[in-house]
Amino acid sequence: MAAVGRIIRRAWQGDGGAELIELAVALPILLLVIAGIVDFGILFKDYEVITNAAREGARVGVLVDYTATDVQNRAKAYLAAAGLTDTAPTPTVTYSTVPLSAGGPSIDVIKVVVQYPHKFIFIGPAAAYFGGTSADIMLASSSTMRRESAAVP
Repeated sequence: MAAVGRIIRRAWQGDGGAELIELAVALPILLLVIAGIVDFGILFKDYEVITNAAREGARVGVLVDYTATDVQNRAKAYLAAAGLTDTAPTPTVTYSTVPLSAGGPSIDVIKVVVQYPHKFIFIGPAAAYFGGTSADIMLASSSTMRRESAAVP
């Protein structure tokens, strides 16, 4: 009977399952961190794409013969080529004149603003599961460039 008691005490004092318990505690936290890294990587990629789309639209808009519709089409084409084909708002194109100095000459500029809704893939549903919100965020970027003007003889 003493041998059986010794075996039971050894089984209770052993640490054979400690690693499994540590894994069960740490794994969900590790997976949440990895999912956050992936989600924010996708967010950063989308932001870079809309920044480049605004720049491409402004680049086309600085030329003399192009209209606001051409600028919007170029920005939309850049978004579509990058795979951002959801219902994105139409890029905003603004033409204005900016003075270089007080009472001095001024230049014509074009400003292109591109917005795009971003949906979190992993973090949004996880936040909603714990009582948070999984709302989309609106990414926005703008680019302002000097317009070329016709040559004056």
